[in-house]
Amino acid sequence: MSVPGMRRAAVGLAALAATAFTAVAVHPNQAEADPKPVDVKLLAVNDLHGNLEPPTGSSGTIDGKTAGGAEYLATQLKKLRGTTEEERERTITVGAGDLIGASPLLSAAFHDEPTIEAMNLAGLDFTSVGNHEFDEGATELLRMQNGGCHPVDGCADGTPFNGAKFQYLSANAFKTATGQPLLPPYGIKNVDGIKVGFIGMTLEGTPQIVSQQGVAGLTFADEADTANKYARILQAQGVQAIVVLLHEGGVQNGGGINDCTGFSGPIVDIANRMDPAIDVIVSGHTHAAYNCNVNGKLVTSASSFGRLVTDIDLKIDRRTKDVISAKANNVVVTRDVPKDTATTDLITHYKTALGPVADKVVGETTAAITKTQENLYQTGVDANGKPTYQTGESPLGNLIADAQLAATDNEQNAVAAFMNPGGVRADVDAGPVTYAEAFTVQPFANNLVTLDLTGAQLYCMLEQQFTVARVLYASSTVHYVVDVNGTTAPATSPCSGTRVVRGSLTINGAPVVDTATYRVTVNNFLSGGGDGFSVLPGGKNQVTGMIDLDAFTAYLTAKSPVSPPALDRIQTTAEVPAA
Repeated sequence: MSVPGMRRAAVGLAALAATAFTAVAVHPNQAEADPKPVDVKLLAVNDLHGNLEPPTGSSGTIDGKTAGGAEYLATQLKKLRGTTEEERERTITVGAGDLIGASPLLSAAFHDEPTIEAMNLAGLDFTSVGNHEFDEGATELLRMQNGGCHPVDGCADGTPFNGAKFQYLSANAFKTATGQPLLPPYGIKNVDGIKVGFIGMTLEGTPQIVSQQGVAGLTFADEADTANKYARILQAQGVQAIVVLLHEGGVQNGGGINDCTGFSGPIVDIANRMDPAIDVIVSGHTHAAYNCNVNGKLVTSASSFGRLVTDIDLKIDRRTKDVISAKANNVVVTRDVPKDTATTDLITHYKTALGPVADKVVGETTAAITKTQENLYQTGVDANGKPTYQTGESPLGNLIADAQLAATDNEQNAVAAFMNPGGVRADVDAGPVTYAEAFTVQPFANNLVTLDLTGAQLYCMLEQQFTVARVLYASSTVHYVVDVNGTTAPATSPCSGTRVVRGSLTINGAPVVDTATYRVTVNNFLSGGGDGFSVLPGGKNQVTGMIDLDAFTAYLTAKSPVSPPALDRIQTTAEVPAA
C-alpha cells in the first residue's frame, strides 16, 4: 500500500512474520484529509480442479461442514455480490489457478470445457494460470481461452466451445523462442473511476511437476521479481491498487479457515520480496485455507475444490487511488442453499453426453482405501518447535504401484513399479468402484513406461526421494530401510545421501546389486524427470505402455474384492532390531 508511513512501518518490522489478518489500518491523518473511499469487493477461488459435482469424502468437507459443488458455488458467489446493481458493479471475481486439470471424469472427458463454461456462468473475471492448466500443453490452454473444438476429439458434446469469457493471466510464463508472455501478464478493472490492477502469476516450479510435453517451449520466471516488474508497469499507468493472483502458497499449523497459525511455505518468502506497492496476494496450489498478513500484504487462500470463497473488502483512497484498508473472510460454500439452475442445466447436459461409461462398475473394495500418507520418520522441527515428518507409504498409492507392476510384469518383464504421490488424487470408498471414481483417483492419462535401471540408479532414485521431499509408492516386490539419522543429498549431488541403508534394498526378496540391471515401471511423468527425479531419464530401453488408469481399472477388475495393502514396504532403522 502506498501510504508512505505504512510502507516504512511494514518493511521495518523485525520479523516480517505471517499473522492472522483482520484489516490494514488507515493512517489517521490521511483518513481525516481524504473524501469517502471507494469500496471494492474481491471474490476469490482457487484449485477447483474441475469439481463440478459436489466432491465426496474428506474432499467434500471443510470447517466441519459438507461443502463444494459448482451449483452451490455459483449461488454463493451471487449472494456475496449483493442485491443491488451498485454492489455488483463494485465486485470483481478472481481465481488463483488450477481451476482445471486433475479433474473428475465429468469435466476431464471433455478436456475441461465444462469447467470453463461453469466459470463463465459463475461470473469469473480474471484468473492466474496454475501448473495444472498446462497438463495438456500451452496450445490446449490457449484453446481454453479462445475456444474452438478439440483438434482430436472435436466438440464431443455436440455443441460449439466458445472458450473463457474471463481472462487468463500469467506474467511469468514465457515463450522460450520469443521471450514474450504466453498470455496477458495483467488486467485492469475500473471501479467508480479507480483502476484496480491484477497480475497473474504461475508457479515458477511448474516444469518440475508437469510433464515435459506440457511445458515444451516455455520458460517460467521468479514470481516475486516478475510481480515487482509489472507492479511498476501498472503504477506507470496510474494503477496504485494492485492485486497478485499467485498460484503458489503456504500452509498453517492447525489453524482454522480464517487463521494464520504457524504459517509457512514458499509464499512467505515471495510476499516478503514483493514490492510494497502490491496490496493483496490471492494464492493457491497448497489446497490450504488461510487469511494472513505477510509483510503488510493481505495473503489469502480458499482451500480447494470449490469449498470456500474468499470475500475480500478493499477501501481505496480516491485521492491516491491506493488501497488504504483490506480485510478478508473465507466463506464456506455450503450445500443448504438453492442450486444455481443454469449450472445445474450445464452439468445435466454433460452427464447426458458422457453416457453410461461413468457408472460402469470396474471393481469392488472390502474397505475404504485412502491416499493418506503415513509418517515415515521425524526429520526435524519447524520454526515453531513442532516436529516435521517425511511422509511415507499410502494404502492407495501402494495399490496403484501393484497395479502398474501387474500390467507390465509379463509383457515387459518388470520386477518393480513406483508411483509418484502427486498422481494419486482421491480416496476409494468401500464397496463397488465405478469408472468415474477410478478416474478421479488417476485423472492424468499418463502412460506407463518400463525401463532398465542399474542397482546404483535405483539407490540414487530412492535417495532423491528425500532431496525432493516426495517418497514414491513402491510395488509389493520392493522393500528397503531408511536411516532416521542419515543425511539428505543436496540437489547438486543427488546420489550422495545416506537415508537409504545400503544393502537393505531388495526386489522379490533378493538384494539389489549396483551393477545389475532391473526392469522398472513408472509413469511417463516420472520417466521424464518429473518431481525432480533426474536419475530416471537415464534409464535404458524405455518402452511406453498402456494408460495408468487402464492398468488401475484392470487390476481392480481382476483382483476384486480388493483390500487395502499393508504398509510394510519401507521400514526405518527405528523399527529394525539390532543385529
